[in-house]
Amino acid sequence: MPVTVRIPTPLRPFTGQRDRVEADGATVGQILRFVTDAHPDLARHLYGDDGRLRSFVNVYVNDEDIRRLRKEDTPVRADDTVSIVPSVAGGSGVADRAPAERPPAGELPRLSHEEVRRYSRHLIMPEVGLEGQRRLKAARVLCVGAGGLGSPSSLYLTAAGVGTIGLVDFDTVDESNLQRQILYAQSDVGRPKLEAAAERLRGMNPGVRVVTHETALTSANALDVFRDYDVIVDGADNFPTRYLVNDACVLLGKPNAYGSIFRFDGQASVFGTPGGPCYRCLYPEPPPPGLVPSCAEGGVLGVLPGIIGTIQATEAIKLIIGAGETLAGRLLLFDALAMDFRTLKLQRDPDCPVCGDAPTVTELIDYDQFCGVTPHANAGALPAELETTVVDLKARLDGGDGTWVLDVREPHEYDICRIEGSTLIPLGDLPKRLAELPDDGRPIVVHCKSGVRSAKAVRLLREQGFGTATNLKGGILEWIRTVDPRQPMY
Repeated sequence: MPVTVRIPTPLRPFTGQRDRVEADGATVGQILRFVTDAHPDLARHLYGDDGRLRSFVNVYVNDEDIRRLRKEDTPVRADDTVSIVPSVAGGSGVADRAPAERPPAGELPRLSHEEVRRYSRHLIMPEVGLEGQRRLKAARVLCVGAGGLGSPSSLYLTAAGVGTIGLVDFDTVDESNLQRQILYAQSDVGRPKLEAAAERLRGMNPGVRVVTHETALTSANALDVFRDYDVIVDGADNFPTRYLVNDACVLLGKPNAYGSIFRFDGQASVFGTPGGPCYRCLYPEPPPPGLVPSCAEGGVLGVLPGIIGTIQATEAIKLIIGAGETLAGRLLLFDALAMDFRTLKLQRDPDCPVCGDAPTVTELIDYDQFCGVTPHANAGALPAELETTVVDLKARLDGGDGTWVLDVREPHEYDICRIEGSTLIPLGDLPKRLAELPDDGRPIVVHCKSGVRSAKAVRLLREQGFGTATNLKGGILEWIRTVDPRQPMY
């Protein structure tokens, strides 16, 4: 009887959009090889060039991380479920889970009569009560990012009466944010996010102090920014910041309420608690630049950050008031398409370079370098000679030089806007459809939304002998901005 293998959203393009596949084998290694033999395009996402399972891909048998067993030699039975859990731009038994620790009472601030009325639904809960609400008033929580995850988490933490809310961001409000970033209104488009967010939060609860840090979070400033806060809520949207937040939290002893989202999938946990795991225990290394698409490239269901961000706020509140069990030592997975919540066990890695028994990372490092990202450049950028501008492409098309335009986006993106005369072959299908490309030496210009996926396609085509393939710099967004503004942008 075959074993069920659960495929997460980021990897479903390589399994024909299937969320589950059946595989035969007696061990995890055999099961994974069976799946990659059936779906060859999946192999490079699971295995490195050395043939070993990638460090940013976790594999669970039921709810056990195989790294704690015998890795790929772990035996499987017919009734087992194998889950693949990759990192996206997110233990043991109950006795080992880290419960929320009640912080020292100290001199907690008193509640005014107005605050007693405002928080009355908290006060009548024995798990919160008067002391718990006073702890919330005394607490300081920092939200890293004021976007999809930072919006719901900061709103609910403000409504709950957390005394000080810190926000770190340096972006402006874009119209495309409004589909999910519920802090903002149409009238905020073009405003600095922190200016609009602070105004909204202060209007919601005048008793809460909102502190803004309008800056890019870096190794030079993270410790100073984090130092005065009790809990850090990680709503970052890139891997360098994820690892920076994790390491700063561990070095300072701050709990990290983690959340991540992609398309229909969400992850949440609590890292950095005493004796508990950190983000590096789950994902020791980041994926290579460009291998994992961002939400800007892959999309995200608008309500998904509301669900995950609210879970992050819930964990922060529990940490502050010392009630219940947090997600420390557990990884929560949410599949919105299936409306399925699962919790997997997660243990601290004694060899972790940050939180392990003999840590080697004792100060913040260069996280762009650690993640292989070139500052001020797109991840996975091509050499200049392999890039083409939209102005050049327009001239070539008008001149009729036979240039063949390949669109590697998905069909639903092609329906929104397109370059007239282009041929659509989604990136995931390209290796199987190379025969459809011209082999007569004509120039081939490849484009996607912004140039990231098409850069991967150009590399693939060059490796396969298509020596004229070049990447359209800036993708169709730049084409619309510069050449054809009549089409909608997304």
